[in-house]
Amino acid sequence: MRNIKIICLFLIFIILSCGKDQPVINAGDLEHIDYSPQGYEYKRPPFYPKMEYPADNPPTVEGIALGRRLFYDPILSRDSSMGCFSCHKQELAFTDGAATSIGVDGINGRRSSMSLVDVGFNYRGMFWDGRAATLEEQALGPVTDPVELHTTWPEVEQKLRRHNAYPQLFRKAFGIKDRKEITKELAAKAIAQFERTIMTTGQSKYDRFKQNLDFFDYDESQGLDMFFDKQPFLLPDAQCGHCHNEPMFTTNDYFNNGISPAKYAFQFLDKGRAEFSLDSNDVGKFRTPGLRNIMLTVPYMHDGHLKTIEDVMDHYMSGGHPSPKRDPLIAQIELTQEQRTQIIAFLKTLTDNGVLQDTTLSNPYK
Repeated sequence: MRNIKIICLFLIFIILSCGKDQPVINAGDLEHIDYSPQGYEYKRPPFYPKMEYPADNPPTVEGIALGRRLFYDPILSRDSSMGCFSCHKQELAFTDGAATSIGVDGINGRRSSMSLVDVGFNYRGMFWDGRAATLEEQALGPVTDPVELHTTWPEVEQKLRRHNAYPQLFRKAFGIKDRKEITKELAAKAIAQFERTIMTTGQSKYDRFKQNLDFFDYDESQGLDMFFDKQPFLLPDAQCGHCHNEPMFTTNDYFNNGISPAKYAFQFLDKGRAEFSLDSNDVGKFRTPGLRNIMLTVPYMHDGHLKTIEDVMDHYMSGGHPSPKRDPLIAQIELTQEQRTQIIAFLKTLTDNGVLQDTTLSNPYK
């Protein structure tokens, strides 16, 4: 009888010990926390279109605050060493300065990290190949990608449910009643809400010039005219504005710009959009990135192999590599050294220090 009592006490001790590090998840364990989300209107420059977002994910102050914490929290990675912020650094216009990004296992990916500035206006798909239709869908991908954060969403969900702060934050943002309702879908919605706040502030020299608040010098003015072919009888057309138009300086489209030396479709090491669309016409096509803050987002192209803005100029002046489906607009351009310098002078006016210094976009843990 004594032995039975000892065994029972031992089993009770084991059960209590196992549950020590995990909060008991009771139905309704968060209902005592007030749920009164405050609606939020995305702040945008006056010359930008209104931000669109999914009907089931309207922005709130609480949702954006939660998304900001998740964006900067390494809890989303397998070993809690990296997060969204690792490849999207505010001081680099939310890129990482690397040719190709490195994940938690020290493995290089195939493509460079795209800037998140104005990412909420990418209505034709996310990533270089457009494989995610929305920011919500995009936010799910890096967590499970083996060359990025390399974990599973069930694991992340469990960590969030056990956390001492996240259940309350999810309650305030989405009205969940208990921890079990924390899901990857809600985490992705919060991250997407925050990422939509990462946009141009209208403080660049170009934006001030457009609003008659600043002046361009001679070189900047000449560069602008060649970029948009404003003086076709006096200056050469630099062929930039066809793919990089206002106000975000992108068409949100996908092009084969002759960046790959492959002559035939099967020779492309990275087939670009075709890997997602399975359309042979998309081989070698990649998203046209916006050029705002272009001087901060080195290196360039989907694989980061062009190290300087001068290398980019060389590529487009040469007409790129001949390849199947290369866009007909990619053709040799004749510019003098002075004209090249003037176009670069114009591109420098697109740097927006406001987005680099906005404390509402910075790491909340610092």
